[in-house]
Amino acid sequence: MMKSGELVNINFLDIEYLSVGTPVQKEVYQLLRREHFMELLDDYSPILVGTIPLDIDVEDSDLDIICKVYDFDSFERYARGTFGSYEGYTSVCRYVEGVQRIKVNFQCGRWPIEIFGQAIPTVEQNGYRHMIVEHRLLELYGQQFKDRVRALKQSGVKTEPAFARILGLEGDPYQKLLENVDWK
Repeated sequence: MMKSGELVNINFLDIEYLSVGTPVQKEVYQLLRREHFMELLDDYSPILVGTIPLDIDVEDSDLDIICKVYDFDSFERYARGTFGSYEGYTSVCRYVEGVQRIKVNFQCGRWPIEIFGQAIPTVEQNGYRHMIVEHRLLELYGQQFKDRVRALKQSGVKTEPAFARILGLEGDPYQKLLENVDWK
């Protein structure tokens, strides 16, 4: 039995937690299983990150899958061959702050999919690290906090800026949240 104030540990590295989650999480679980996305990306250590795992998704939320990619040309060819037949397929590879990254987007049913790759282990990528901090904050501050985050998101505010605004964090919201990544 969980004690008051005890954080819920979820293994975000295994999508099985989605199978017993909210109706949206169950739908996403079924989609990921049916389309075999995680298995198809297994060589790249995929992790579903973002709003769906945290149950703070809004109507236009997408599925964000991060991957560890070292050979960007090979990954782009693989992604095109594997996902290129999906509606709206695009792939962009570029450098941001000196770090190479690739972003693959397409539509699967009602879900926009974004696959993001960097030459960084997935558990060390900012998308995963942000999700871990946000999960802890949601657990700590409860439903009312979650409702405030979702309301800001529905008004068009991105996830990390929504958290930062509610918490009164000044400066770059993405960096401010990462400053708390090791908080337990």
